[in-house]
Amino acid sequence: MKINKGLSTYAGMLALAGGLLAAGNVQAQSEATECIAPAKPGGGYDLTCRLAANGLEKTGMIDKPMAVSYMPGGIGAVAYNHVNGVRDSDPNLIVAASTGAAVNLALGKFGQYDADDVRWLGALGVDYGAIVVNADAPWQSLDELMEDLKANPGDIAFGAGGTVGSQDWMKAALTAKAADLSPRKLKYVSFEGGGEALAALLGDHIQVFTGDLSELKSQLESGKIRVLAALSEERMGGPYADIPTAAEQGYDVQWPIWRGYYMGPNVSDEAYQKWVERMSQLARSKEFAELREARGLFPMSRFGYEFNDYVLEQVDQFESLAKEVGLKQ
Repeated sequence: MKINKGLSTYAGMLALAGGLLAAGNVQAQSEATECIAPAKPGGGYDLTCRLAANGLEKTGMIDKPMAVSYMPGGIGAVAYNHVNGVRDSDPNLIVAASTGAAVNLALGKFGQYDADDVRWLGALGVDYGAIVVNADAPWQSLDELMEDLKANPGDIAFGAGGTVGSQDWMKAALTAKAADLSPRKLKYVSFEGGGEALAALLGDHIQVFTGDLSELKSQLESGKIRVLAALSEERMGGPYADIPTAAEQGYDVQWPIWRGYYMGPNVSDEAYQKWVERMSQLARSKEFAELREARGLFPMSRFGYEFNDYVLEQVDQFESLAKEVGLKQ
């Protein structure tokens, strides 16, 4: 990895109004702020921008509504190139990103720019992957599934809403690796979306669905599925409290689907740190917790340089996996 270019500064930038209070709280910002959603309206990136915009306005951290603009193309590549080439030092611009962006960066899908060509700001919410089977499947635990997978990999079809190389495929590939099975031997069926893949599971067309916890709530209540493992660091609460993690069953597999943001590489340290503090304070507020929960997301508190390092480590991991299975040279 290259040295993070985001540590550089530039002269003449207007300071963010309000700054930090002596107590460490962020005042309302009077400049116009903007969030770019690197997709068409209505998708996950739109949700991510709205999460920040609505939260900052509701808590009074900005006194003008945050503009949300849309820049679809290349699964995030167009926006990434735009920020690097045109708005690399804009102190009032944030861009929505997710684990999927980290996967695409690992696969080299963002053109000439790498993961360390922006300043990763932080994440305001997260979902987690899950290993799901039909309620009448023969496996009662992840260990039972792994034993059968090692013995008969061609007989167990995994499926999800993404092609080979997508983050849904990555969940399946990491699960196979945890069982000491090469992802190359994995039988994987690609679907248009998670809903189609879940329908295939319920119809016994596939045996394992690598979905997301938040999309399984209604199916858990219906009793039609069994979640063998949550790919989270620890057990989630509420309706997910009885679902064990893969780690507690002896398999080191985690898949957080974070909803976060980055800024241009030449945004000043001052502007970057003020955004870090603003987002950190937002994440701690009761008003924002309600917004996040309403969108089916779990808490995530990684901001600033900690989040920056976290994303770069993720990209390295995904790149290694992609090379192992021949997706990248």
